[in-house]
Amino acid sequence: MTQLSVSGILHAMQRRLFQSSLVPLAATLLLLLLTAPVWRWLWGEWMGNDYYSHGLLIPPLVLFLAIQRFRYDQTLRVRSKQGNNIGLVLLLVSLVAFLFFLNQVAYYLAAFAMIGMIAGLVWTFGGTTVLQKLAFPVGYLTLMIPLPFVERSTLPLALFTGVCSGGLARFLGLNVTIVGNAVTLPNADLVIGAQCSGVNSLIALTSLMVLAAYLLQGPLAGRLILVVLAVPLAMLGNILRVASLLFMARAYSVDAAFTFYHDYSGLVFFMLVLLLMVPLTRLLRTSTLRMDVI
Repeated sequence: MTQLSVSGILHAMQRRLFQSSLVPLAATLLLLLLTAPVWRWLWGEWMGNDYYSHGLLIPPLVLFLAIQRFRYDQTLRVRSKQGNNIGLVLLLVSLVAFLFFLNQVAYYLAAFAMIGMIAGLVWTFGGTTVLQKLAFPVGYLTLMIPLPFVERSTLPLALFTGVCSGGLARFLGLNVTIVGNAVTLPNADLVIGAQCSGVNSLIALTSLMVLAAYLLQGPLAGRLILVVLAVPLAMLGNILRVASLLFMARAYSVDAAFTFYHDYSGLVFFMLVLLLMVPLTRLLRTSTLRMDVI
């Protein structure tokens, strides 16, 4: 009886300890201190890498989605008091991976391990149900991490964009010659470089469509199609933009095309692609917002 009583008391103490808000708060602060080098690296990438400038918006957005989930889900508030020790396994494995990658200065891999640590903390202190409910917000953090191979994909995409946009311009009557990513007009020689590859629009639109698939109601297949369509639509928008840039360079001058039109046309065509997504959501029956997550 004594042993059972002691065991029961210890178990009750452990549950009260895990349910205390001080322990999760202390663990979160410790996580932030430990991962500070990765957050500094992420900040530098967001500020200096045009392809991932949207990453700055993801952490506050994820925090907002998590708070809203707790606000509207009564079950989540009740289950958040039931921790799960199995989460410690994920937390420890992710911690070992994080320290290894950090030591190897592989910051992007350390960032993925950091997200594993966050999931481990949620599982440990919130339990399985809370982890399931917050799976999207936690997983969405992966889209803020710059990937090293993105830079290497700009040249093939620039070549593809040059061929397609030049072919479209030629079809519409413009006298243009394309060799690789070099474009020759009657009044100018141009090069389709990394800035015209459309990678930044592709990454940003994909991230936005993943978020839309979470926020919208409708069939799972329809929401997945919405995410998949982000890639060809982003590429289509970029091809149309570059083709229009060729017409501007021919009609006016290279300086006029690249000093004003080039800088603002990207945003214009990106917005046009977003407007195209509106009828697509209706066609896929995914045009209604989920009010329980926003």
